Amino acid sequence: MPVPVLEQIRDEMLCLPGVGASVMEISHRSDPFLAIQEDAKQRLIRLLGVPQTHEVLFLQGGSRLQFSMIPMNLLRGQSLAAKYLVTGTWGKSAYDEAIKEGPVDLVWDGKATNYDRLPEPSIWDQIGSGSYLHVTSNETIQGVQFQDLPGMPACPLVCDSSSDFLHRPVDVSRYGILYACAQKNAGPAGVTVLVIEKGLLQRSQKDLPGYLSFRNHAENDSMWNTPPTFAIYALGLVAKWLEETVGGLEAMLTRNQKKARRLYDVVDRYPQLYQGHAQTSCRSLMNVTFRLPSAEVEKAFLKGAQEAMLDGLKGHRSVGGIRASIYNAMPEEGVETLACYMEQFAAHHG
Repeated sequence: MPVPVLEQIRDEMLCLPGVGASVMEISHRSDPFLAIQEDAKQRLIRLLGVPQTHEVLFLQGGSRLQFSMIPMNLLRGQSLAAKYLVTGTWGKSAYDEAIKEGPVDLVWDGKATNYDRLPEPSIWDQIGSGSYLHVTSNETIQGVQFQDLPGMPACPLVCDSSSDFLHRPVDVSRYGILYACAQKNAGPAGVTVLVIEKGLLQRSQKDLPGYLSFRNHAENDSMWNTPPTFAIYALGLVAKWLEETVGGLEAMLTRNQKKARRLYDVVDRYPQLYQGHAQTSCRSLMNVTFRLPSAEVEKAFLKGAQEAMLDGLKGHRSVGGIRASIYNAMPEEGVETLACYMEQFAAHHG
């Protein structure tokens, strides 16, 4: 999370200005919290340019719950199969949950090349009709990302943007659902943002368990149950930082491109040492993934990184290697420190 946001949370933790209590103590139906939630919602609407055709919901359970809620709401009772593009671990997890609910067509799966690329743009012309098409905009583990979607399917587009939410402008009108758990780019764990085209709310069947119905949450303005008040408060502060300090999502994208380019330039300069996982055209701006020639060299790289006060670089346990996560809040100074370390390491091990 951005340092200015953390500092404001610290300063207001015991007592919100003018309220007399912590945000974690006040009622979720009190005027102060209703104002906090509405401010967070309106800032997201402005940042993303959410049209009036869409509703912004604050939910819980992370994206893993959405892997189930989405097919429950959009596939149940429909005559057409759902469609899934699987570009990495999280897309595969979403697919595995969807097949429990109804018919699902696996349109494309990158498993054969260990999820190092995205489908060719021509695949979008082959999707056809369906209940919806699900994609994952950024795969954190493999480090592949859609910089933009190459086409529009003939069915509602559903996107898990958990790990690159608010990193760049998006045309929300293209999406049936755009959803993201907050803890990568938008705040602490606990709240999931879901932007849904209002017409899709009618698909929520009455036999769904209450919490699992999108329609229930929309009709109750995300108050069907007690919302995650602290996480929404922090999300609002992050949105404020993006609006008022960064200058919006175009400015955020420029920052993110500069940070990623600095690291990828080092990877490309020393290809015998730093072996990037993602194909060049599919590289993520959020997660720079690469391997080194051997386990021993990787161990030495990580040890030296810790000595240089660089932590959290070990790749996901399922694939190993190195992963530098450079989300919105990572300052350029931190990326520069890592890039310099990588250059120094290459000078001794290249």
